[in-house]
Amino acid sequence: MATTLFTQNTIACIWDFDKTLIPDYMQTPLFRRYGIDEATFWQETNKLAERYRERGYHLSPEIAYLNHLLTYVLAGPLKGLNNRILQECGADIKFYKGLPEFFDLAKTYVRERPEYVKHDIKLEHYVVSTGIAPMVRGSAISKYLDGIWACEFVENPLQPGFLRQKELPIEAVAEIAQIGMVIDNTTKTRAIFEINKGTNKNPAIDVNSKMAAEDRRIPFQNMIYIADGPSDVPSFSVVKSNGGKAYAVYNPEKPEEFAQNDRLRQSGRIDHYGPADYTPGSSTAQWLRLHIHQICERIVADRETAVMTKAAKPPRHLNPTPEEEAARRAAKQPKQASFLE
Repeated sequence: MATTLFTQNTIACIWDFDKTLIPDYMQTPLFRRYGIDEATFWQETNKLAERYRERGYHLSPEIAYLNHLLTYVLAGPLKGLNNRILQECGADIKFYKGLPEFFDLAKTYVRERPEYVKHDIKLEHYVVSTGIAPMVRGSAISKYLDGIWACEFVENPLQPGFLRQKELPIEAVAEIAQIGMVIDNTTKTRAIFEINKGTNKNPAIDVNSKMAAEDRRIPFQNMIYIADGPSDVPSFSVVKSNGGKAYAVYNPEKPEEFAQNDRLRQSGRIDHYGPADYTPGSSTAQWLRLHIHQICERIVADRETAVMTKAAKPPRHLNPTPEEEAARRAAKQPKQASFLE
């Protein structure tokens, strides 16, 4: 018997990380731990593509900072850096007001009305970031997340001939040496499609597989994408153009970020914007609650309409109205001859 893959009663809040959940870059605690000047690191990173181009090399700007971190490891300033240290540094990340508590609060929004509970509506939180995954995992927000897409490093890479070795040596000292996963502002959209199709919940589903809209785990119209600015336009576009909501946040202390978000709204890139303040009474928390409720209402309406249209009415005894009974009896009376015939 044919059936759909998922019930589609899940809502996804998909979050950028840097400048969205935190006011700075997540690498700040790492640089502080090693005594590295953060401003210098980013200045160097921003010049890498240009300098390499002068030398005849082509460097993707999206992986420049990852490569430069590895160069810092090889050159000595970040010697000994490994995934454990990255996760420890994640614990020192400072979040905007209202976080991480808002993540639990948002999940209560889908239980505020009996009809939402009746249809077992759930809300999930995902981080899709160009930052470093172990740092997100080590942060205070990690336990509230249903999934993380971010960059990964490999420690102690496998050496040539490793397939012929029965046992691999266990290195006592681990150190990041290669890039294992890159998430940039374009490949973020792939993560969104993985959430949409449910590949993160069912590995048997390939993100590139053709899948009917009714079989996708979280329809785009059940998504809200929250981020800070122009670099997230590809993700804003994917979610918004497919019926979801796009919301931008800005640092209240930086007027230029407010103006940037206003331009995004005027150009139709986002649905709305507000301050990166997630306390319960803030305009951002209220906007998210309103639109989570609107998604819940649509889910309820869609599911109840499906019941009405797909469930056949059971047979029943027919009890005619008095008018119908009188008409029936009149029809049985013998016809009187007419003098005009």
